[in-house]
Order: sequence, then structure tokens, then C-alpha cells
Amino acid sequence: MINIVSLDKCNNYEYSKVKDSILKSFDNLGGIEKYINKKDRVLLKLNLVIKKSPDKAATTHPTFVKALAEVLIEYGAEVIIGDSPGGPFNKAILKSIYNTCQISNIAEETGAKLNFNTNSMQVSFPDGKLLKRLTVTQMLEDVDKVISVSKLKTHCMMLFTGAVKNQFGIIPGSLKSEYHFKMPEVKDFADALVDICLYANPVLSFMDGIVGMEGDGPTSGNPRQIGAVIASNSPYHLDVVASSIINIDAKKIPTINSCINRGICSGSLDDIKLVGDNIDDFMIKDFKMPIIRCVDFVSDRFPQFVSSLCNKLLQPKPIFIHDDCTGCGKCANSCPPKIIEMKDNRPVVDLDNCIRCFCCHELCPKKAIEIYRPPLMRLLSKL
Repeated sequence: MINIVSLDKCNNYEYSKVKDSILKSFDNLGGIEKYINKKDRVLLKLNLVIKKSPDKAATTHPTFVKALAEVLIEYGAEVIIGDSPGGPFNKAILKSIYNTCQISNIAEETGAKLNFNTNSMQVSFPDGKLLKRLTVTQMLEDVDKVISVSKLKTHCMMLFTGAVKNQFGIIPGSLKSEYHFKMPEVKDFADALVDICLYANPVLSFMDGIVGMEGDGPTSGNPRQIGAVIASNSPYHLDVVASSIINIDAKKIPTINSCINRGICSGSLDDIKLVGDNIDDFMIKDFKMPIIRCVDFVSDRFPQFVSSLCNKLLQPKPIFIHDDCTGCGKCANSCPPKIIEMKDNRPVVDLDNCIRCFCCHELCPKKAIEIYRPPLMRLLSKL
């Protein structure tokens, strides 16, 4: 299959402009009928990682969702909108997230349905590299096709989060913590994410890159104007293009590196057919990156005991800002190794047993958790 990635310039969330970009994207990819049959039940798998308003750029923008849903419905498909955010996965929490992220209104305006099926199911996946069996959300059984609708963002653990990592949302709520706990090393976690994406097998992937997030993403960074609607028949190749736009070497992204090792993609633009607007018109040289510890930063250069010491010195850590904390306890509830304890309604962490997944940072609704990078780490990151 030719790996096509469509790029279309869209500088704001004016509805007519977004819808035009969605329509152009389908045309660039060969037409909607190439991927979707009339009367297909199509899941728009959004990125609704946390309860935040759309202007924070942490979640898929509702106007983007509305335009895509309307195009599909006008074509004759039935659209179901859903995600499984981190934390407890139940109808009340889903409803709250849909409301805060302004997705509920989209369903009412377009006739799309919101997913409230919070059941899970065990599935076999013999083709997985690490995951031969998975527990996934039962909403996958309710649809014929999956379309990934991700947000272009940086990520404090994985450097970049896009179309591939978006499929982590098919893992039910709090069960995501078990994946972090069992696979604390970035390389292993990346392999698991690729396994999950391969199982989900989205027929198309769209990325909301109109306004993305830079810095300490995926939830505590800052909005950044990008002006791109990106779409592809391959989530893996879409991520290569999206990361190139924001000046990340795709081969340094753990999920893409896993794909390279498996022969899924080359990690460059060489095996991609770009259609639509010129990629040079989107390039951003000064997109702010999170400074993360790379597990392979020194391991191939020095003896093991030196590598272990260096990696320990390079470890970032979460810092809890108690003055900003509301005592909601989401950090403790979402912590995979369960090393955060609420004392006097404030979190206290056992850093010796912290696996540096930064789920606490990702799911804090008040940006009351910062990531401290040791001076040596900050220095080496500039070399």
C-alpha cells in the first residue's frame, strides 16, 4: 500500500474552513468511499485525555470533530464519538469529560452518538510483539471502522504524542496504569503502544494540528499555532510527517523507532507520498520540546555501572506545587506503582520507587505538578 499523507493549511477553527480542509483531506487520500461504506458504523476515536476546555489545546478541538462527523454523516455513515481517558472509566465521568471538552454539543448538532459503553473485553493478538492478549474497550465491538482523531502535541515521557499513541485510548481507563507499571522503560512501552495501534487498526487517521501543544505536553504545555490538518491511511507515517513539521527527528520518537525496527516505516519522508500543500510551508523551527531522559542516552558509550550512575543523575522527577493543589487526589489514583500518598489533602511521593511515567503530571487538572530536570540533564540536552 502507498503510504499517503495529506497536508492542508487551516489557520483557525472557523467551521467552514475546517470542514473544507476535511473534505480536501478525503480527496487527497483518494475519496471517502475508498475507506468508508455507506451505513458503516464509524468510531471517531478522539484524544480526550483530560477535562480541559478546547482553548488549552490538550484535547481534539470540538470544531474539528464536528466537521469530520458531519462529512461522514452526509456521506451516509453512522458516527460514534468516543475515547477512554485515564482514570476511572464510567458513564458519569465520560459525560463530564464530553461536556467540559465541548463534545456533547457536537453530538447534538450533527446527529452523531456519544459512546457510553464502558465495558471491556479480552482479545487475542498473536501478531503483537509484546502484547499477545489485550483488554480493550467494548466500544470497538459496536463499530465497523475506526478513525483516529488525534491532537498534535509534545509528550513528557514519549517526546511526541500523535496518531499512534492516540490508540492507547482503547485500553479502558485505569487499566492504562498497569501498562505503565509493567513496562516502565520507554522502549518497552513504545512497543506496547505500537501493538495496541496495530490491533486497533484505524482505517484512517486525522490529526488536529491547527493549534497544537508545545513544551510539557500532553496536558500541561502551551498552545502553539501550527495551522495544519493532517490525514493519512497510516498512523505511523502520519506521525513521521507531523513530527517533522515541529522539527523533531522522527527517529528519536520511541513509537516511531519501534516502527522502524519492525519495518513498518522508515522514519523519514522517503516512503511517504505527500499530497496537498507543501510541507515546507508548515515547518516550525522553534517548537518547544519537553526535556526527557532518554534511556539509551549513554548505555552504548560507557560501562554498565557508569551508564547506571549517569542515568540516575539524569532522571527527571515530578515536583508537587501544594499551593496550587486542590487535593482532588487524581495524581494518587492514577499513579501506576501507587507511590503517591495523600497527606493532609496534599500529595507526597516516594521518588525512590517512581517509574517516571508522569501520569500524575498528565492527569493533574490544575497544572500543580511540574517536572524537574537536573542541571546536568538540561546541559546535555543542549549538546
